[in-house]
Amino acid sequence: MADSRSELEVEVVASDRFIWSGGARLVKARTADGDIGIMPGHTPVLALLAEGEVAIEPVTGSRVRVQVSQGFFSVDHDRVVIVADDATVTDGAEAGTR
Repeated sequence: MADSRSELEVEVVASDRFIWSGGARLVKARTADGDIGIMPGHTPVLALLAEGEVAIEPVTGSRVRVQVSQGFFSVDHDRVVIVADDATVTDGAEAGTR
């Protein structure tokens, strides 16, 4: 069971630029195999990212929504890295903020 005080370290990048990074309680995304939700303590995952929305529940602040194209989604030791061919913040934060 995950420690309630732990958090995810999240980084979202497009092929040509940094999009967002910071601490989060939850990350939801669409992969080639379906929707996935990641919380602290999740087992390692490497998946193909499908086009759609990535929703991030940051430790502080409002939900961050990022529209992404295909790419990769990886989880290991409470670190989530999303690398998309293209990505745009649609709600919750400006691109490049922490």
